[in-house]
Amino acid sequence: MKKTILTGDRPTGPLHLGHYVGSLQNRVKLQNDYKQYVLIADAQALTDYYENPDHVRKNVEQVALDYLAVGLDPKVSTFFIQSQVPELFELTFYFMNLVTVARLERNPTLKDEIRQKNMKDSIPAGFFTYPVSQAADILAFNADLVPVGEDQNPMIEQTNEIARRFNHLYKTDLFKEVKAMVGETGRLTGIDGKAKMSKSLGNAIYLGDSAADLKKKVNAMYTDPNHLKVEDPGTVEGHVVFTFLDVFDPNKEEVEALKAHYRRGGLGDGVLKKRLLEILEGTLAPMRTRREEYSKDMAYVREILRSGTEEARQVAAKTLSDVKKAMGIVY
Repeated sequence: MKKTILTGDRPTGPLHLGHYVGSLQNRVKLQNDYKQYVLIADAQALTDYYENPDHVRKNVEQVALDYLAVGLDPKVSTFFIQSQVPELFELTFYFMNLVTVARLERNPTLKDEIRQKNMKDSIPAGFFTYPVSQAADILAFNADLVPVGEDQNPMIEQTNEIARRFNHLYKTDLFKEVKAMVGETGRLTGIDGKAKMSKSLGNAIYLGDSAADLKKKVNAMYTDPNHLKVEDPGTVEGHVVFTFLDVFDPNKEEVEALKAHYRRGGLGDGVLKKRLLEILEGTLAPMRTRREEYSKDMAYVREILRSGTEEARQVAAKTLSDVKKAMGIVY
């Protein structure tokens, strides 16, 4: 029996390079060795897009195209839509009783998102409790491993707390602990250098960006503002182009040599940006081609989502049945 992976994304916009290095690379790498369920979390997206559900609905298919573009294979990875698996919401309701408000308030990921979205005293209850919903998603498939970005580690910790609490309270071994698998890069800086790459902050390079858009974004990357002339010594730390070269350039020795050259002077930012552009185009061009091919047959993409969702619902229904038996609420 293969071990199970549960992973996914909220369809609030197209996926970007931060998603790629943080999680998508690992999903592609592991999909043949694990039974992998890939969740498009549209219901969670509605916790902060409840006034604009059409935006979420349109992005469901766009995220599916991004999955196919990076190389996720629907023959071995099961794509499914969260809102179409109602068993997940019943599990969420039962799990809410196992978590205190104070514990949710301490969740670092939730706190960061509340601060970024400037919600303050207007936090929707659905958004506040989405760590519980995420735990239900993971535990519904009894996942062994969850490929996530570094910022999602607190969510996995909370999932395991819920699993332990359920098992202890209802004297069962139904749920096992899940492990997070974080990409080697961790958080990828946005092109502005101010924060992590984010759809909401407008500092992202998207997987579906055209060659022209990619060039524009690379040329706009934050560098050393004091490096006014090519001959001037420059600062590498905080230089976004170097940050990206560290991640994407396979020739680490040359990157270190470029850093030394930049620090002593005589190396222009244009040379660095040209090098990075060639590397990123080499990464994104095959994805762009695959995306374009799949987008010509959206009926096929929708069938992938329909059949995957049907399969996922059967698994979630079995877990829900086991949960209700453990709780003694079978009548």
